[in-house]
Amino acid sequence: MAKQLVVFYSRKGENHMPGGIQILEKGHTAYAAEYIRDALDADIFEIDTVVPYAENYRECCMEAVREVKAGARPEIKCYVEDISGYDRIFVCFPCWCGTAPMCVFTFLEHYDLSGKMILPLCTNEGSGLAKAPADLERSCPGATIGEGLSVRGHQVRDSRDVITAWAKKQV
Repeated sequence: MAKQLVVFYSRKGENHMPGGIQILEKGHTAYAAEYIRDALDADIFEIDTVVPYAENYRECCMEAVREVKAGARPEIKCYVEDISGYDRIFVCFPCWCGTAPMCVFTFLEHYDLSGKMILPLCTNEGSGLAKAPADLERSCPGATIGEGLSVRGHQVRDSRDVITAWAKKQV
């Protein structure tokens, strides 16, 4: 069986939570990605933008809106050198403007993902996967977009069993 890859973008610092904005030492999506890594003994890769998003939550939201409207592909610092040995790629991200952050598409569109299974996990506070699966399908021609999982961000740390069971079901 080929090795699994977990790719994620996660926002630490100011985040929207029930009750308002809170500062997180580690983003919700990072926990979810690590649960998958641990459950499958998978490789993991964190997407990191060259120009960081604003630290202020509301300013970051405005940046995200501008990027979506422009179809932007923000530059990222590095890529996985060779993804040919991975048959399944778990793509974990927070829901921004009803889809994945644009830097996730920067990463995915760098590769020919034909024949690969792309499995989205989206952290959010109520939007679910929104239009992310359709957007992933457009950005990953020739790949199959598998069953996604939506997890409430503020519940991620209590959702290890749910995330692990979903990940194991996909392989």
